[in-house]
Amino acid sequence: MVIKLTDIHKSYGRHPALTGLNLSVREGSFSALLGPSAAGKTTTLRLIGGLERADSGEFHLYGQDALDVAVQGRNLAMVFQSFALYPHLSVAQNMGYPLKIAGYSKSEIEGRVKQTGDMLRISHRLGMKPDQLSGGERQRVAIGRALIRNPRILLLDEPLTNLDAKLRDEMRVELKRLHRELGITMLFATPDQLEATSMAEEISLIDGGKIVATGTPEDLYDAPANETVARMLGSPPVNLVDGTATEKGLALGFARLSDVSLPSGRFAIRPNHIRIGKHDADFTANVTLIEGLGDMTVLHVETGGNVLRSVCFGEEGRAVQVGDEIGFRIDRSQIRAIPNT
Repeated sequence: MVIKLTDIHKSYGRHPALTGLNLSVREGSFSALLGPSAAGKTTTLRLIGGLERADSGEFHLYGQDALDVAVQGRNLAMVFQSFALYPHLSVAQNMGYPLKIAGYSKSEIEGRVKQTGDMLRISHRLGMKPDQLSGGERQRVAIGRALIRNPRILLLDEPLTNLDAKLRDEMRVELKRLHRELGITMLFATPDQLEATSMAEEISLIDGGKIVATGTPEDLYDAPANETVARMLGSPPVNLVDGTATEKGLALGFARLSDVSLPSGRFAIRPNHIRIGKHDADFTANVTLIEGLGDMTVLHVETGGNVLRSVCFGEEGRAVQVGDEIGFRIDRSQIRAIPNT
């Protein structure tokens, strides 16, 4: 593993930020640290980057103990949430600044700046100042300044947060392209599950200062290890329900599934696995709220004290109105038991 944190604890005064965090990142991977605000994402990146020091625990970088290694000796770069560009310097000067500080010659700096600008498709902006650029271009400059030293690891702290929706879409594509072309290890922190699931090969879910699960986006979504994981991944949010095993099948409280053989416990059912069932409904429910999301419609429904979400597509969703009583069918193959932890 190129990055390995073991039982890391870090507090700011009496406020714990990391509480026994364990994190491993494979060389050359594109990994995400996904979690809500104040979960410990930024602290983790700052610790890896050398801007913070752990109170206790072990930290290995490239297989070597790195707890006391200086920032300059870690061969990594970090892109912050704020672009942190020097407003009085041109794009070329901003990007070349780390090389200037490191003592590179003028010709070396110019060559590397042009090469990096071509890679990031901002060569035509090299003579401009940051305030003359769009948000997406400023983000490219910040990334270029980090990449220009050819780091072995690139850390990105919520890199797309300050961009509008269109630019976030574009930058997701750009970051994946850069990873594919450069092959370096990338670890990015984000509270946005769409960013994590669309870009990362592996996701580490962080909550309360510790990693609660690690896996591919597909594995974490399809087979959540616990209720926290089930809640953290998936949009619209997962339906969590209690079920009791009976001689006649599984009783969910609002539906009896005679053809399902599962032990009693807690179950996760994704909204897209509860569909309108015109002739083979498992239960009926009243529609209390409708969210129209283009071709997809999210129905909030209530039945027997249970509030659930269901997804439908196209004209089927547009025909539904608040107050309608509708029959729904559950996809048996997609009911997931939540392990007792």
